[in-house]
Amino acid sequence: MKPVLLALCLATPLLTGCAVGPDYVTPDFGVPKRWSSDRNQPAQSLKLAYWWRNLGDGLLDQLIGEAVAGNLDVAAAKARIREARATQRQAVGALFPSISGTGTATESRSAGSSTSGIAIAPSTYSQYQAGFDSSWELDLFGANRRAVEAASYGVDAAEDDLRATLLTLIGDVASNYIDARAYQARAALARRTAASQRETAALTERKQNAGSASAVDTAKASALAASTEATIPTYESSYQQAVHRLGVLLGRDPTALGQTLARATPIPTPRLPLPKGIPADVLVMRPDVRKAERQLAQFTAKIGQATAALYPDVSLTGTVSTTALKLGDLGKSSTIGWSIGPSLSVPIFNGGKLLAAVEVAEAQRDEYHVAWRSAVLSALEDVENAIVSLGQERIRIRSLSESARRYGEAARLSRSLYQTGSSTFLDVLDAERSQFTAEDSLLASRATLAKNYVALAKALGGGWRGAIDSSVPEIVDNSTGPHLMQTVETR
Repeated sequence: MKPVLLALCLATPLLTGCAVGPDYVTPDFGVPKRWSSDRNQPAQSLKLAYWWRNLGDGLLDQLIGEAVAGNLDVAAAKARIREARATQRQAVGALFPSISGTGTATESRSAGSSTSGIAIAPSTYSQYQAGFDSSWELDLFGANRRAVEAASYGVDAAEDDLRATLLTLIGDVASNYIDARAYQARAALARRTAASQRETAALTERKQNAGSASAVDTAKASALAASTEATIPTYESSYQQAVHRLGVLLGRDPTALGQTLARATPIPTPRLPLPKGIPADVLVMRPDVRKAERQLAQFTAKIGQATAALYPDVSLTGTVSTTALKLGDLGKSSTIGWSIGPSLSVPIFNGGKLLAAVEVAEAQRDEYHVAWRSAVLSALEDVENAIVSLGQERIRIRSLSESARRYGEAARLSRSLYQTGSSTFLDVLDAERSQFTAEDSLLASRATLAKNYVALAKALGGGWRGAIDSSVPEIVDNSTGPHLMQTVETR
């Protein structure tokens, strides 16, 4: 079969469909029909457009928009798209003939001589030559077309890489914003609780002075207030770190959002459930999965490139030149020469280098096939984990809400009874400690719930749905034409 194909390709130089190597076919990956939490429910329609708006925080919406416009990782991903597109144009250029012009001008002087007593004086003459050289590789076995195919898949992969970067960015902005608001709230709770505990310590001291409380009770009351106050610096530090991270994610300096976030607002809370669709959706919605699939396609095409090197290479070359003794005579009173014909290059012996190159390409294709399968499995795992975490955190937050309410009632009641002498200080101490712990845990759980919502949206492939202009370079160079080179200082 191979000799027939070879003869066919050689007999029809203009045949455009002849190629070697495997043709890419999108692989099939069997995925479950439904998510584990939807086994007894009808499949939902996946809706992820601007999912972060369900958190109900206008400032967060604004910060995400600024991050998409200014993030440095996004800028780098845009540059990779421009690089991939330029590489594709380079590959397309190899399909067409190349033509170059040449020109020479020489001034010659012959030495004088004497023959049979006749002196010949030295002479000077000029010669001008101009011409064109052209060549066209017929690409009989599709090496260049496979290169174009691989470069086209590379463009797709670069665009999906940008979308993956945006997905990660939006999730990181939302998560760090939630952290910032949570640490603000927890620090404020610690301050309020410490102030209340200081009031209890003052009351205990008054009762000690009146002889109805001991110095041990007063010391314990002050110690509890100090212990609560000790949590404030930790929360403040974590808050500042979240704010600094948000500034960098927006492509600004770390302290740029200090004033913007200074006024405390509630922890964002998801207002609506997130429709999860079906597992097959991740194959088209997750940009990292799409990128892995495009890279698999790209490296499948590279096998064809390597395989084509095993076959003959046929090119058409041509030259046209004109020579004259005067510049003005070029093309008129001049000699004109031309040549045209095919050239054939056949690999005969190369020590197995070309076959090894094919094996390298096949091994790389296998690597990217495994990477694609791994990306699909990781995506499915991410969604399942996020579904479980979100559902369990909803259950946990209900229990913590009940715990915080009950401990709050117990603290108020024990403090009132202690003032009237109907309860011991140990009851007050235990109730206040438990109330703070329960309320702090509730705030942390609310933040975790919101972040689990973010994690689910990311796992499902929820990213930026707006247009992204990647055509504008980060740096615009000026004066790139011929000019005097400036001296560069070296250290």
